[in-house]
Amino acid sequence: MKKVSVECRNIRLSYGKTEVLKDVNINIEPGEFFALLGPSGSGKSTLLRLIAGFNRQDAGQLLVDGKDISAIAPWNRNIGMVFQNYALWPHMTVWDNVAFGLVERKLPREQIRAKVEAALELVGLSQYGRRRPNQLSGGQQQRVALARTIVIEPQVLLLDEPLSNLDKKLRVQMRQDLLSLQRRLGITTIFVTHDQEEAMTTADRMAVLDHGVVQQIGAPSTLFDYPVNRFVANFVGTMNVLEGEVRERTSGSVVLAVEGVGDLHLPLAAEAPAAQRLAASFRPHTVQIEMADGLGDARYVWLPGVVESSEFLGEFTRYQVQIGEQRLTADQSHLAGLSPFPVGAPVSIGLEPTQVRLLAA
Repeated sequence: MKKVSVECRNIRLSYGKTEVLKDVNINIEPGEFFALLGPSGSGKSTLLRLIAGFNRQDAGQLLVDGKDISAIAPWNRNIGMVFQNYALWPHMTVWDNVAFGLVERKLPREQIRAKVEAALELVGLSQYGRRRPNQLSGGQQQRVALARTIVIEPQVLLLDEPLSNLDKKLRVQMRQDLLSLQRRLGITTIFVTHDQEEAMTTADRMAVLDHGVVQQIGAPSTLFDYPVNRFVANFVGTMNVLEGEVRERTSGSVVLAVEGVGDLHLPLAAEAPAAQRLAASFRPHTVQIEMADGLGDARYVWLPGVVESSEFLGEFTRYQVQIGEQRLTADQSHLAGLSPFPVGAPVSIGLEPTQVRLLAA
């Protein structure tokens, strides 16, 4: 099957006076696994349904393989969609659910049989054809929904939060299976989720939306390491933020005066905003935490603080540390025999300057 691109050009959509999508521009490459990530109400599911043809933009173009399909009815778009609740026919067997789209297309019986068998084998359900949906687990029902969608050989596969009804362990397994299946088929796939972990572990690239506006597009590691604004920084992972006034700025460094903390001497990247007030942002795992009387690594900017609370999360312990008038989050990798810092302990927090991102405050 030919791999196709999907492009949204200046797409706008309103419900009455409420703008849901605002000049959305996204170019999805042929065969790419692309995620739409954002909170509830961000417009991600609306955009997915627009691509499927269930609603239509007020302005802009929707192109698949370079052709505008905006005026084409959903059933003529050759786009498959897996819904959040799977939408299986409860009175039909697994076989009949998967065959439904082929029967509607009036394909020959032998061709239907061969295609259904191949689809069920692809999702590992060859032995479940005679069962009904209520006799299957949540993960198996999701596989049936996938088989029913891919059996019609769509050009584009749309996934609307398909893992949200599964428990955590099964979600991890199913997202790995989804990615493996997508790689085997080579089908252009668009995956909607509000779970940043799901997006980051599956997507080649992703777009973060907020209130109908695309905030940033890029590889998961790019959005995590180099967010363009505070919304992306806080939505894609956990982020510490220290706001301050620029006291001094040179071509390669900046002195940021943070209230209740003091002056921070930080490197100044070329893409840093040219504003008088900036937010120094950094991830908890990039922070070093040591007892206050320790000799800190000279590569770090050290700040004195007090441990307010801690959470043991298995692979690491997450500390909340009060530094002057600010509270920071610091993660420390866990090793057997490592004693945690007690609540109330005086500590030093080390910031690695190269891991600090300067964003608009």
